[in-house]
Amino acid sequence: MAQRTIDVNDKLERPKLAVKTMKSTGSEALSPKKLWELGRVAAEGISADGSQLIYSVSNYQFEENKSEKNLFVIPTKGGEAKQFTNEAGGESVIQVEPNGDVLYMFKGQIWRKNLRGGDAVQLSHVEEGLENVKLSPDGKHILFSKSVLIKPYHSVDKYKDLPKSDVYIYDNLDYRHWDTWMDGRFNHPFVATYDNGKLGEAKDIMEGESFYSPQMPFGGAEDFSWSPDGQSIYYVSKKKFGKEYAVSTNADIYRYDLASGKTSNVTEGMQGYDTNPQFNKQGNVLSWLSMKTDGYEADKNDIYVFESKSNIKLNLTGHWDGTVNSYTWSKDNKRIYFVAPVQGTVQLFEVLVPVNFRVKSLPQINQLTAGDFDITGIVGETKDGLVVTSTRMTRATEVFFFPFKGKELSQITKVNDAAYSQIADTKVESRVTKASDGMDLFSWVIYPPNFDPAKKYPTLLFCQGGPQSATTQSYSFRWNFQLMASQGYIVIAPNRRGMPGWGVEWNEEISKDWGGQAIRDYLSAIDDLAKESYVDKSRLGAVDASYGGYSVFQLAGVHEGRFKTFISHCGLFNMESWYGTTEELFFANHDLGGPYWDAANKKTYTEFNPMRHVDKWDTPILIIQGGKDYRVPIGQGQEAFQAAQLRGIKSRFMYLPDENHWVLSGQNAQVWQREFFGWLGETLE
Repeated sequence: MAQRTIDVNDKLERPKLAVKTMKSTGSEALSPKKLWELGRVAAEGISADGSQLIYSVSNYQFEENKSEKNLFVIPTKGGEAKQFTNEAGGESVIQVEPNGDVLYMFKGQIWRKNLRGGDAVQLSHVEEGLENVKLSPDGKHILFSKSVLIKPYHSVDKYKDLPKSDVYIYDNLDYRHWDTWMDGRFNHPFVATYDNGKLGEAKDIMEGESFYSPQMPFGGAEDFSWSPDGQSIYYVSKKKFGKEYAVSTNADIYRYDLASGKTSNVTEGMQGYDTNPQFNKQGNVLSWLSMKTDGYEADKNDIYVFESKSNIKLNLTGHWDGTVNSYTWSKDNKRIYFVAPVQGTVQLFEVLVPVNFRVKSLPQINQLTAGDFDITGIVGETKDGLVVTSTRMTRATEVFFFPFKGKELSQITKVNDAAYSQIADTKVESRVTKASDGMDLFSWVIYPPNFDPAKKYPTLLFCQGGPQSATTQSYSFRWNFQLMASQGYIVIAPNRRGMPGWGVEWNEEISKDWGGQAIRDYLSAIDDLAKESYVDKSRLGAVDASYGGYSVFQLAGVHEGRFKTFISHCGLFNMESWYGTTEELFFANHDLGGPYWDAANKKTYTEFNPMRHVDKWDTPILIIQGGKDYRVPIGQGQEAFQAAQLRGIKSRFMYLPDENHWVLSGQNAQVWQREFFGWLGETLE
């Protein structure tokens, strides 16, 4: 098939493909409650013939403070959606059989139901339930994960005669991660024979190993893959323990042979993250995502392939100035489709796989989509195109069809169209500013509904976290730009130094320079926008979380009167105490340069340390902190709040004892939004 190529190096040209979506004609402003009433759509799979899409919708129930998730079926060419499951709980598709049988997980068990209808049948009855299930290609084996006690860190495991004790004893690092204290249990892959729901004796293929697979804290079934012949399992694991685990990102892909029980390291010698193993449809080429540098979690992510016949390994995207989010093989084995950030968006690409691996040539990479939207995932391929998920800043996830001919995205699911038809639109525009070093700095600007340039508006600078995360056309149910704009604020979201989508060099520039050019980029962006007559320069605020929260704390000491208010969520305030309490030390070592006792890192812990600038704080600040946040532990928020209070600065501390680095509870999220906008109302009016 012929593909249109878009020049990925043309930094600020923004070619667009038409996207068929319903434009809102509503007049109601988006509210926090309306935001959480939207259905959350996730693609689950497509039928073997490509004609049917199975997707899920999660709806939040305010009274119960939980979500209800059900499966639906709709033609991939569009049409009427039919509800596929309706039991209380959440269903997730494992696979769709050629005969139309959908195998899905429900309450920890495997169920089967045909796309043509009929009753659902429970296949498995495993007492402890199953997680991260993958069936072998021949259906004779099942792969799943289970938590296994390896180290008795908890007193009830170490001292059986003291069952009511509650003590944890550690002699190494990795004693807590993300939002969980380590209890000595490790996720392991298990394999068993499988016959229509009946499992044989399960074997732990990492028996006795104090390593994780899937990876912690967010790994899932994507960390597992069957070989096409069903005779071996490929899994991802960072086989390091304690301090070595905390300072490294060297995850590898391992092959476990069912017949011999032997394990080999497929990516031996590759030092960074190696993840997402997949085989082409023919079964002769293994692919995976790989980062080069140990300890660098935001390194360029490349697609590697290994052909067993030639015993040759190739980096398909090494010559391309970008980083890959996710990928999938084409049905004809000739190309790999992938999504990647580019110019403030996330777009669909393809890389052509060499026919002869021995020929030394650079694989051709084509950008297939372009426009003011994100392609967030690839669901599957039909004979006419690709089924993908997509978002915009003003539209939550829906599923779309991308045809190989015409290349115009068409919307398949329309879960939230009716809701958006009643919500007033917010205009989103791109803006290019000259940064302090003369570089072009791209930003998204989001305007209130019925924006009137003759009026003056309070304006918010959004400081993206990460720090190497892209600000694109994504849709958030907390940091929602449409919601902020709907309350009467202009929002500017710069693609400052450190964000992917503008080349590897731009992305890397933030490391060891947290308080430098990236902060100057933020000031350049807000100063430029503030020149507009409709921006009220006396009512500027800066907000966000994580590195964005750090940015807010840093700006509070260097903004020279620009801002009238600040909001920092789970921000880093004291770089010394943060280094001593955060868990993923590989991140701190790479991005800060290392520990505070190393003189080479003096600038990080002085000039780029927000707590060193508190003597210049003079602006109201709201500080938000999760009690189970071990990435940015609670002391960071406490120290900042205490400093602000003792300085006599109007300040408020919002403590969420049961939340981690995020806010996951619906009712907590409503409180969060009310306090967020309440604070802005107090300090920017």
